[in-house]
Amino acid sequence: MDLLKLVALDPEDLTVVSAYLQDALIRVGDMAYLPGERRFAVLAKRFAWEEGSKAPPQRRLAGLHFERVKAVRLRGIDPRNQDAVLNLLAISFEEKDTPSGTATLIFADGGAIQVDVECIEMQMKDMGPVWAAESRPSHGDTSAERS
Repeated sequence: MDLLKLVALDPEDLTVVSAYLQDALIRVGDMAYLPGERRFAVLAKRFAWEEGSKAPPQRRLAGLHFERVKAVRLRGIDPRNQDAVLNLLAISFEEKDTPSGTATLIFADGGAIQVDVECIEMQMKDMGPVWAAESRPSHGDTSAERS
């Protein structure tokens, strides 16, 4: 499988990227808001859904970042707990004053990160490492897989 490189420039693109990132595991310490660069960056261990149900479950290291960021807010996430692992369920977007709005990373257990942006400019890129996952994520159970 080739490494994925995705770009989101509108809400529809963001929906596609969200699908590839569903069930990604993100360590709180692997997220950074860089206000001087107006960027919010994340390192994630995404589940490789594109491999299909017949392939052994695996995860890939992926980097993602939002550009033109005006502010970032956390809800239900303690930024001091750098080793906490969050299970990403989806990324949504609410337009405020076109093209600006808020992208929301929604996590299992109720946590969320709101990223206020001038416009949607987001990239996701696989970074190479691939490893076997212990199991396939299940949405009948809200606990996060930790592989």
